[in-house]
Amino acid sequence: MAFAFDTLGYSKRLREAGIADKQAEAHAEAAWDLIMTELVTKSDLLGVKLDLESRLLATRNDLQAAIEKSSLQMTLRLGGIVAVGIGILAALQRMH
Repeated sequence: MAFAFDTLGYSKRLREAGIADKQAEAHAEAAWDLIMTELVTKSDLLGVKLDLESRLLATRNDLQAAIEKSSLQMTLRLGGIVAVGIGILAALQRMH
């Protein structure tokens, strides 16, 4: 959707309200400058979307790597606990 600010119509309405021609034109130009610099275009939105998608993918990959690392650490710890438990059971069995 294109947006257009009618500077001619704006200045005309100001002149009809009693504003001098030069002032009406200056108001219209200033309003156009303000409005047009604040507009967001489809290109702007696409750029932000691509940036957010890129960041989301990087965050997802980082999170997945952290989960895999934690899973490996937990597996190793559990394996250690099981090994120690088996060792304790073997020692207790030898004592009897």
